[in-house]
Amino acid sequence: MTTRTDEHYYVPHGSHWPVVGSLGLLFLMVGVSVWLNGSDFGFYVMLGGLAILIYMITGWFATVIGESQQGLYNAQVDKSFRQGMFWFIFSEVMFFAAFFGALFYARNMAIPWLGGASNNFFTNLLLWEGFESTWPTNGPGNIGGEYEVMAPFGLPLINTALLLTSSITVTIAHHALIANRRMQLTVFLAATFLLGFVFVCLQGVEYVHAYQDLNLKLTSGIYGSTFFMLTGFHGMHVTIGAIMLAIIFFRVLKGHFTPDKHFAFEAVAWYWHFVDVVWIGLYVFVYWM
Repeated sequence: MTTRTDEHYYVPHGSHWPVVGSLGLLFLMVGVSVWLNGSDFGFYVMLGGLAILIYMITGWFATVIGESQQGLYNAQVDKSFRQGMFWFIFSEVMFFAAFFGALFYARNMAIPWLGGASNNFFTNLLLWEGFESTWPTNGPGNIGGEYEVMAPFGLPLINTALLLTSSITVTIAHHALIANRRMQLTVFLAATFLLGFVFVCLQGVEYVHAYQDLNLKLTSGIYGSTFFMLTGFHGMHVTIGAIMLAIIFFRVLKGHFTPDKHFAFEAVAWYWHFVDVVWIGLYVFVYWM
């Protein structure tokens, strides 16, 4: 592999992949919308959208990896990649901040207000007489029915241990790459994405337990909706991160990356640490408090 060292910035050629990705998202959005409104046809449209997205991701990854291996990216391009990844992770921070903010608002402002706290006695009396300001709650009038909360022990605690361990393994893999210890890199990188996939599988088991045994659903008021929105979106991010780690793993097997040139590995490691940090906050504020 050669590396460009000149001062010229690499200008990407025209690409059809953004158009393909847009079509995939269109079919996915329409399919999900139609399916949720009772049409079975929407399910197949959704699958078509997913297939197009997978095709787009595979092809675009192959193009970028090929350009990188050809040495088309110089130091300036590497710098722009790092800035792009930084802002992408920042956008993800804001994404989860919105959901944590919704949880904070519901618990510390809306529910006390409906319960008559902070001199809002008449709000409680006129709107929801008898509603008590307690958490967790499924809202005034017990709209979601009886349910049990998800305890912080058991599967949630196991998943916490898995993600924290995976953060350690990816760090060891990174240091092994810098030291050019390829076997150690391969072993710990494989352990990282396997831990990620185990996490996702156990979260699926947790959801089945919530629905079947605890009667905890998205319809279980504000507690149920915030629980599944936060844990569900986090699980989606873990899935994406584990897939990216698996791609990096296969690139390592093909001999890609050197101790001084491995931004793709670093970018995925940053993303994985971000996912781990979000889970710690989620575990504390959703499961414990």
